[in-house]
Amino acid sequence: MPAASLIFWAIFVLPLVAFLIWLMRQDKKKGVTGLIVLAIMVVGVIVYMYVMTKGQ
Repeated sequence: MPAASLIFWAIFVLPLVAFLIWLMRQDKKKGVTGLIVLAIMVVGVIVYMYVMTKGQ
């Protein structure tokens, strides 16, 4: 994985996911549903990136 990609993940993706998890945990009623949706979105994006870069 190129350095630019690692920097992108470290600076943008990980803090965004951490913030979304924290935000969804604040909602007591639908926090679990939000976490499930977030997990599905993250897995979908990772699969999409893998397919578009052909595993490189």
